[in-house]
Amino acid sequence: MTIRAVLTGLTLAALGMSFLGALHPVGDSLAVFRVVIAGGLILLALMARGAWRLMLVGAGLAGIVSAAVHKWPGASPSPGSNYAVLYQKNVFHQNTDLMALAEDILVSNAQVVTLQEMAPQNDPLLARLQDAYPYQHLCRFSRGGTAVLSRVKPLSVAPCQKDYAMARITVDLGVGHPVDVMSVHLAWPFPDVQPVQVQDLLSDLQALDRPVLIGGDFNMVPWSHTLSSVARASGSRRVGAAQTTFKIGPLPISIDHVFAPDGGTTERRALLGSDHFGLRAILRPMDPDRKNPN
Repeated sequence: MTIRAVLTGLTLAALGMSFLGALHPVGDSLAVFRVVIAGGLILLALMARGAWRLMLVGAGLAGIVSAAVHKWPGASPSPGSNYAVLYQKNVFHQNTDLMALAEDILVSNAQVVTLQEMAPQNDPLLARLQDAYPYQHLCRFSRGGTAVLSRVKPLSVAPCQKDYAMARITVDLGVGHPVDVMSVHLAWPFPDVQPVQVQDLLSDLQALDRPVLIGGDFNMVPWSHTLSSVARASGSRRVGAAQTTFKIGPLPISIDHVFAPDGGTTERRALLGSDHFGLRAILRPMDPDRKNPN
């Protein structure tokens, strides 16, 4: 057996395993790199012959398509309907342009803001936003902390959840019913602690009895089992098309997301001193009678 054949077999196995996150978290770790793995398989296939070439190219294309479908945008909210706007941002614990970020949040017309990596040195951002967002729930954790900011007074504020770095409030956004708004920051995938955090997150989401909006740095891609599980547990959908929000070296990945009951669209915002791009999510109208199905 040649080295090329061994390499092709390993690449094909890695691609297959990237679909098996439900069986073991290593599957979701590989899913982060699925497009790269699939592209590598296609290149290796070009050196194969006959039916093997067709099979390997087909497998590679299937892997790319499974990610590419998440690039399709969702339906835009109808003007004048009871939609909400949420601004999501991993601020970065060493942000160098907090005032520019504050101005971008202010012009976004967001009712609520979800922030991650809110280290103490980023507190001037909260101070600058105080007038527009007087209600600020900040939870400090080892990765800097998470926060939810609101223009209107929350109906309730949940205790900080350190197991998966969550801040949560319940607020009336004028959409016909109260909603929970959560800011989440998960760790890196397996072999880091993300799988353990996700189990805690799913358990808490299943216990909620009202619609939930989630903004966060999930450190996970849209086509993963992890994000599918979050959508099911929260009775929501990931909002908008997958967009590059972070880079691992030269590799662009989509790991910052917003979830809402009926989806919507997202606009990517500039880095503004962070290593993550922000998202302005325009959420589709919510059913006033909707409850979390869990």
